[in-house]
Amino acid sequence: MRRLIVNADDFGLTAGVNRGIVEAQERGIVSSATLMANVRAFEEAASLARSLADRKARFSVGCHVVLLDGEPLLPADRVASLLQSGAQNGSRQFRVKLNDFVVASLRNKLNPTEIEAEASAQIERLQSAGVRPSHFDTHKHAHMFPAVLRPLLRAARECGVPAVRNPFGRVWPLPAADLLRKRKLWRRFAELNVLRSFATRFRREVEAHGLRTTDGSLAVLVTGFLDLKLFTAIVNSIPEGTWEFVCHPGYNDADLDQVRTRLRESRMQELGLLTSPEAKEVLERRGIELITYRDL
Repeated sequence: MRRLIVNADDFGLTAGVNRGIVEAQERGIVSSATLMANVRAFEEAASLARSLADRKARFSVGCHVVLLDGEPLLPADRVASLLQSGAQNGSRQFRVKLNDFVVASLRNKLNPTEIEAEASAQIERLQSAGVRPSHFDTHKHAHMFPAVLRPLLRAARECGVPAVRNPFGRVWPLPAADLLRKRKLWRRFAELNVLRSFATRFRREVEAHGLRTTDGSLAVLVTGFLDLKLFTAIVNSIPEGTWEFVCHPGYNDADLDQVRTRLRESRMQELGLLTSPEAKEVLERRGIELITYRDL
């Protein structure tokens, strides 16, 4: 049996992203999304999530916990170790660059109590808005790192969130020509292979904290480059089990111009793919069942 959760990240980022995610659910193959608690279009996204739940749509909504490249919900003095240098002097910004965050994590400079508290605040904001999170993941997959994962799992358990994204998984197959032609893909392939060393510890920690997860994630490598050719190659290689397909549909509009993100035109390309008859046909041909995180 092959089961697949198609999860759209960044719900709440902008009105255009919200619209794209809902369209990808209503007209396409998206079955899940993760909602950011600290962004400008949060209230609209929460309202859309409640509306979909009222209509009993096959759609689950989790929390997209943000610990970098954004602002915390908690006051600066409660998350000081998570803030970028100089942020205590009036600014309330997390570290912007993933590399800086990773280095701080590996050097044990991130206070786990502060991580747990901020994650709890973000999850609780969803709950206060009438959204019952089915799972959580993190912006830029920050929970890959053990020092970050453990306090996040504690926060999820205390808040009653039953599942977490498994950010590790298969990076193949990719057509070799595409990998070699796109230098960024080549570099990210090497980075993901290194990070796979954390996969065993991830599963052990998730089990110890009593949460559920999938067998792994697909399409993380091709974020920003996804097209029908890559989608078909990935889907045709899905092994037995339950997997998550990570995507970022949305509209590249004036709202998105105000956001720091590398994913702009690619969001509309993904939206077109995820709502296309071809995408549905690929899944049907392979006999893959679309599920939500609540089906785990």
